Amino acid sequence: MILPRVILVAGLLAATTVCAHETSSQHGGRVADAGNFHVELVAKGETVDVFLSDGKQKPVPAVGFKGTAILVVGGKPTRVSLEPADSNRLTGKAATALGASPKGAVQLTGPDGTTASGKFN
Repeated sequence: MILPRVILVAGLLAATTVCAHETSSQHGGRVADAGNFHVELVAKGETVDVFLSDGKQKPVPAVGFKGTAILVVGGKPTRVSLEPADSNRLTGKAATALGASPKGAVQLTGPDGTTASGKFN
């Protein structure tokens, strides 16, 4: 059961595109492109926060979005469901502490059903 999850994470990491420009962090996390959006991943303890912004770094309301963070913790993939919290933030709780800079990917589904993902190395 672990091997398919590792393959899924590896596929997600390989399938995402590399950022052509630099985007600065607004909440102390790491930023990646996810389709037409920028996603900023902030991990503290078991909490995962993902902040959404557009190409011009303007906040995008999180209402109607849902997502999943697939992060590698202790060499194993950990899935964290993300739900809208406030403003442009999606949040979720992992079963264990994630560390400050977990590697992995964030998958988003927008209100219109479109999907996007961003990777964090």
